Amino acid sequence: MEKTKWLDIKGNHDAFNIPSLESVENYYRKYSAVRKDGSFHYVHSTPFGNYSFICVDATLSPGPKRPYNFFGILNEKQMEELSLLAKESSWSNHTIWFGHFTTSTILSSSPGIRSIMSSATAYLCGHLHTLGGLMPVLHTRHFQGTLELEVGDWKDNRRYRIFAFDHDLFSFADLTFGKWPVVLITNPKSLLYSYAKHEPLERLLHSTHIRVLAFSSSSITSVAVKIDGVHLGEAVHLSGPIFILKWNPRNYSNGTHNIEVIVQDSAGRRKTVHHVFSVEEDLHLTFDPLASFILLTDHYIMARVLFVLIVLIQLTILIIFRYRGHPKLKGPPGFVNLTSFSLHVLSKTNIFYYSVLLLTLYTVLGPWFVGEITLGKLGCCFSFGIFVDGHFLQGSLTFVVGILQLVFFNVPLMTYLSWSLLQRCFGHNFRSHLHQGKYLKIIPVHLLMLLLYVWQVYSCYFLQVTYGTLAFFFSPLRTWLTLLTPVLIRCVWTLNPTELGTFTVQLKSHLSS
Repeated sequence: MEKTKWLDIKGNHDAFNIPSLESVENYYRKYSAVRKDGSFHYVHSTPFGNYSFICVDATLSPGPKRPYNFFGILNEKQMEELSLLAKESSWSNHTIWFGHFTTSTILSSSPGIRSIMSSATAYLCGHLHTLGGLMPVLHTRHFQGTLELEVGDWKDNRRYRIFAFDHDLFSFADLTFGKWPVVLITNPKSLLYSYAKHEPLERLLHSTHIRVLAFSSSSITSVAVKIDGVHLGEAVHLSGPIFILKWNPRNYSNGTHNIEVIVQDSAGRRKTVHHVFSVEEDLHLTFDPLASFILLTDHYIMARVLFVLIVLIQLTILIIFRYRGHPKLKGPPGFVNLTSFSLHVLSKTNIFYYSVLLLTLYTVLGPWFVGEITLGKLGCCFSFGIFVDGHFLQGSLTFVVGILQLVFFNVPLMTYLSWSLLQRCFGHNFRSHLHQGKYLKIIPVHLLMLLLYVWQVYSCYFLQVTYGTLAFFFSPLRTWLTLLTPVLIRCVWTLNPTELGTFTVQLKSHLSS
């Protein structure tokens, strides 16, 4: 262990509810191996060259409470520092970048974090933790050529990674702690993770031996090698965990081939690993499209765009129906006709039009709540970001929360009000509309709205538990809206029928014709 160099980096949980880097709650500064905040550059020197390791610290400072610490942020100053570290590493044989966040969950100023690390061989990260097991392999390659390799979590799943440079060819394996033997084929390396611009792939064609790293808590007894299903022989132990077997790579100079290694230890445990390789430099394999989408998409931008689109669609519908002429019902009263008619009624009834319009605009522009954003520090949360202790944290997950608010409450509330007004235009009040005999159509509507209202109530509870009593009472979008919603619904069912007179007459006239 005295030869081991420990390099550790903060994750979002290390910055969770940390008011400042100097806080006694900042356990990373006290208990980590590096004991420093911010990005840094470490050079590992060997007789055959230097290997650079650049740490990317994108954690928030101050670190807010959940859920708003999910995305990392790199400001202009931090990006300049990383750019300088990238230049420093240009003389190394290889550069490995590592950090907690995937690049898809980092907000970075121009030219972007992927561009800054474009000369790196790989970026090693975590954070998404294989999406709870849904994506056990989250690997891809940036458009600039850098590999992005997410690894599962250690805490719950005991996942870890080993990697090696064999004649400057990069290989790695993602493993589960306690499962032996551990095997990594370093030559020939996997075609999927090969890239000629970053590695001397021509060395594959001139290599003399297949090389395998094999570890176990018991001694290794055999390392068998097959290529394309043909047994080549038993690799012999060279030194440490290295096993080698002579081969002639020119026998495999065309196309792709499959290498398989079977390792057994003295405890009778057996491990088989395999991958596709090629000695041709112009062949490539593609990564899983879903993994690439998850790792290469800037999700905060997608959230912003989707949030704005939903708002614009809702506002456009409201305003168009507000200023269009009175509806002219034609044809049978089907779903489309009645929906259009109900939106006319909502938009042309002042109390409901201005209520929904104000709610939508407030969701975009107004403060959602004021509370203890981080330990001992009050702040204010908006859709576009959070103000806390003199700092502004750009909006990221706030837009996701905004989308949920719109989709699961604001828009359903507008829809429910329109539907209720339509029932009033049919001449019903709350009690009479329940006795129409159309229970299968009416009851589900009320139950769905009640379920969404319960979700809104729970969000108030979550707000109080997370951000304190102040946030509960000073939350227009949560607590105040929760209290005003029943009032608004009551207004629909108790509205003076004369307010809807024109619409009621028009609808009844159309139904009787």
